[in-house]
Amino acid sequence: MLQILPLKPFVSGLKQVGILMLLVLVLGGCGAGRYISKGDQRFEQEQYERAIEYYTKALGSTDKPGEINFKIAEAYRRSNRLAQAEQYYKAALDANYRSEELYYYYGLALKANGKYDASERQLQEYVKIARNATLKSQALRELNNYSSLNDILKKHPEFEIQHLDALNTEASEFAPVVVNNELVFSSTRNADEKYLGNGEGFLDLYATALTDSVAGLGATVNRYESINLEGMHDALATFTNDGRIMVFARSNEGTKKGRRNVDLFTSTLGSGGWTEAKRLGISDPTGWDSSPAFSPDGKILYFSSNRRGGLGGNDIYKTTIDANGRFSAPVNLGPDINTPGNESFVSVAPDGTLYIASDGLPGLGNLDLFRIENGKPVNLGPPINSPGDDFGIFFKNGSTGFFSSNREGGKGGDDIYAFERSMRKRVNFFVDGTLYQQREGARQQVPVPEHPVELQNEKGEKISEATTDAAGKFSFPLDSASTYALISTKPGFFTARQSITTVGKMPSQAELTEPETDVRLTATLVLNEIVKDKPIVLENIFYDFDKAEIRPDAAIELDKLVQIMVDNPRISIELSSHTDARGSDEYNQDLSQRRAESAVEYIVSKGISPERITAKGYGESRLVVKNATTEEEHQRNRRTEFKVVRVQE
Repeated sequence: MLQILPLKPFVSGLKQVGILMLLVLVLGGCGAGRYISKGDQRFEQEQYERAIEYYTKALGSTDKPGEINFKIAEAYRRSNRLAQAEQYYKAALDANYRSEELYYYYGLALKANGKYDASERQLQEYVKIARNATLKSQALRELNNYSSLNDILKKHPEFEIQHLDALNTEASEFAPVVVNNELVFSSTRNADEKYLGNGEGFLDLYATALTDSVAGLGATVNRYESINLEGMHDALATFTNDGRIMVFARSNEGTKKGRRNVDLFTSTLGSGGWTEAKRLGISDPTGWDSSPAFSPDGKILYFSSNRRGGLGGNDIYKTTIDANGRFSAPVNLGPDINTPGNESFVSVAPDGTLYIASDGLPGLGNLDLFRIENGKPVNLGPPINSPGDDFGIFFKNGSTGFFSSNREGGKGGDDIYAFERSMRKRVNFFVDGTLYQQREGARQQVPVPEHPVELQNEKGEKISEATTDAAGKFSFPLDSASTYALISTKPGFFTARQSITTVGKMPSQAELTEPETDVRLTATLVLNEIVKDKPIVLENIFYDFDKAEIRPDAAIELDKLVQIMVDNPRISIELSSHTDARGSDEYNQDLSQRRAESAVEYIVSKGISPERITAKGYGESRLVVKNATTEEEHQRNRRTEFKVVRVQE
């Protein structure tokens, strides 16, 4: 018997369940709110790692996942971990959180992870809706920088690099310099006390003896005890050539919370060791002064600063030092070197060449390393630069040294790498071509001056464009082991196309006699006039005896006609098939029609509109060689042709 429960207790039970669920939701919401509040507090104090911990706890129960993911992303970005921020920016977007900063910084985070195409699209979308003039200007600068990306990626590797596995740890190691046969560097490896900005230890200065092999460098590491202070960042040292004067950066003075100020300090090496560090008077009390570097003669000190009056972010400054050790007023190096972005980690090679790191100049992502040539920054390219932060380069001599990077494949946050100038002889590939046109009935081809020629990659994507000179000549630089197409179009003419490849054309190192060799390939492009109803024979279109199916060798030839149709989208054609005179007229007519239709079906299967092509079998009615007797003459009669029947205006 079905027992019906009393209505009152049932309703009462529902109420209890509802109240319980409401309490869970309220308590959960309160928990999320508490974590968000604590996260916001830590964020304001620039304790980004602790803020991330609280925001992450709030994610499980918050009704604002988009906002919280955005805050996590911002915490990563502001603690110099932009690559890690990407997934949280995306999560914020997926949760329908919208802000200008999100659209812009998500584009930068994509670039920091080497997702260049996605980054460019994201920044283009942001520019369309941007209202913040500063961010829009920065986004436009980034988009403009993308025009140099391919050139940077194609640069011939100038150096070979090696990770210092014995030196690097799961913490950060960076800013290497060599003095008195020691490698001095900055590191967060002392984790006895955490820096709340990024969760790592405070920065300290360390030294390790140089070894004959860089592979063993770092087996024994010593801490600069007399320089490093507890609860302070001490890092980025530079030394005069005799090793007796040190200038370094110190921050977090007076508090252990957040980043606070960064100033330049100096110490002198005496008989009792390094003297107590003193703050340099050129430091800006309200600014961020860091990454100092002496010139080889010790008379100039370069450094990075975000002091007022700069061009934006951190700029490179210099100050001269007189015979009495007095520093002149710092001078900004100007707009040829500094940008609205950040320029820092300045270094001077033994020959006096200046090197900087910048995120405002065209690069591969975040900070890239640049050499100053004739007063202009030149990107060092891969493998020195990567989508990550690449910075803090130091030259021991003209061909070897060290630099820092947080690229993928490292051991910690930032790692130190050794580099050596590559001894491989360089090969540069070029194609030199001439563009001609051939009119119907003309006896010879004539050069086409001042006309565009396009270089496409193997995917059919435009890489570059050149304009022919007065003699119809053009030239393009090429990559090694790559295949290209040269294209030129002109109304009234078939598109000119030629394939060019550098695959298999790289000389061996033993064959090269010079440090740099140019390999120049040649190409000839011909624009042939389109003449309606003029038959054009397709060579090597063969069929099996009494068959109309397309053979593989015939397909290769028909693919060329497909390309002609793609290159010339305004033409419509008739494809015709012809037989020799052997066999009956009726049989040959039927066979030729089937073969023509089979060829047309193949071409249509490749994406060509059937409205642009018709099949016509002519059998033996249009013999090229009448009264043929040899097999060669019969073959000339057995042919496949096409002719242009219509040109769309």
